[in-house]
Amino acid sequence: MFELLGAGLADIVQLKYLTALLTGCLIGVVGGALPGITITMTVIVVLPFTFGLEPLQGLATMIGVYVGGETGGLITSCLLGIPGKPSAVATTFDGFPMARKGEPGRALWLGIWASIFGGLLGAVFLVATTGPLAAIALAFGPWEYFSLFLLALSMVAGLVESSLAKGLVSGALGCVVTILGNDPVLGQERLTLGIPFLSGGIPFLPVLIGVFAFAQIMQDVERMGGAAKALEAVDRGVNLAVSHLKVILEILSRPFLLLWSTFIGLAIGVLPAIGGSAANMLAYDQAKKFSRHPERFGTGTPEGIIASESSNNANVAGSLVTIMAFGIPGDAVTAVMLGALTVHGIQSGPLFISQHATLAYGMFAAYIVAHGLVLLLLLPGVRWMLRIVTIPKSMLFPVVLVLCTIGAYALNNTMDNVYVLLVFGVFGYAMVKFRFPLAPFILGVILGDQIEINLIRAIMTDPNPWLFLTRPISGGLIAASVASLAFSIWQHYRHRARVAEADADF
Repeated sequence: MFELLGAGLADIVQLKYLTALLTGCLIGVVGGALPGITITMTVIVVLPFTFGLEPLQGLATMIGVYVGGETGGLITSCLLGIPGKPSAVATTFDGFPMARKGEPGRALWLGIWASIFGGLLGAVFLVATTGPLAAIALAFGPWEYFSLFLLALSMVAGLVESSLAKGLVSGALGCVVTILGNDPVLGQERLTLGIPFLSGGIPFLPVLIGVFAFAQIMQDVERMGGAAKALEAVDRGVNLAVSHLKVILEILSRPFLLLWSTFIGLAIGVLPAIGGSAANMLAYDQAKKFSRHPERFGTGTPEGIIASESSNNANVAGSLVTIMAFGIPGDAVTAVMLGALTVHGIQSGPLFISQHATLAYGMFAAYIVAHGLVLLLLLPGVRWMLRIVTIPKSMLFPVVLVLCTIGAYALNNTMDNVYVLLVFGVFGYAMVKFRFPLAPFILGVILGDQIEINLIRAIMTDPNPWLFLTRPISGGLIAASVASLAFSIWQHYRHRARVAEADADF
């Protein structure tokens, strides 16, 4: 393992790979710092430019965007009180009050160093566990894979912010999209409506780009503004000078907080499609519950910044474990990476490390080196990153839309993909307006055909349906799915009871 990792590090520091990684880190930091431009949108914009690159170059670029975006999002959270990305919301709770109390440099660098430490601790988990988990996954048959994918859908449907019913409906709609086209076993056309393009199925990447990027842009167009506030903050000339040694010691003097928040980020990253937002909020909540002075949270306490930022960078490592060991995207960004691997003819999953060891350990190395590159970018460039926030959204969003359209067209140089982008962009925006969560839908699109294929393989191997329950791993995964849904229902009713009780007291 260490020899392969050393070889991966030797590869990634070659100029062609290092340049791609550095470019991705820079783009990610800028995209993360821009409120409204999510990491998912940023990596989608970058995606078409990676098609002509070697697989490791393209994936290194996207890993750089991922790591840079998670770190860059805290800049505006701390200095302006505007989260640069959804997974930096909790950072705002203490980062901005600390900055307003006259310590903007301390707030900013507590977050940056906590991100670096959390990410590097996550790298240990990434390198150490991906291989063993992939080896376990090799023992899976079609029954186990069917149950695993079912668990992934049930968990993300139950953990989304809206109702459980809407989460399940959203996941089911995603699965319906995969039904369009040819039957995976017999090759018979299904629900093509006589449209020749649909006979081959709907390509995944234009759906992803449309649902996420278009829907996000339309939401932000509705509430454009905030640039004047950013410009005012820059013109005030905030003092970002700080003793880095003092900040590092402040973080390392809280080892339990750092390790526990990192663990939370990793655990949530491994769970499919939940994402850094949940890790950020849960780590902050846990830090408050374990604190001896919970009343200080929200007033500029360093524990809140350390917990939220270490968790969301560790979340990246957890998401990469999931895609590389099981072939299931941990979040929307790794879903794009899954699409990029497919474009290059590479199948992720249990055989990925054994069949593409050089690429896998190159990705590990890219993740590790990306943290150093992000730090080198931010040391001299924090103030410039803050100035970038002043770019008017009216100029930025059209450029992003054009690049998304180019990305959809470049997939196989056909306008059909652009039409798919448009249709699912409108569909995604409608889902958002009616408060249907997008994550279960995308996971359904990704896993729907795999659920069907493994169900058919299992039945063709042995028609006994009880094997899904009597095989230990499969039965355990299905039991976990039922438990996940039951827990979600219990949470929903408990929340309703508390709201009713509060209304009665009022």
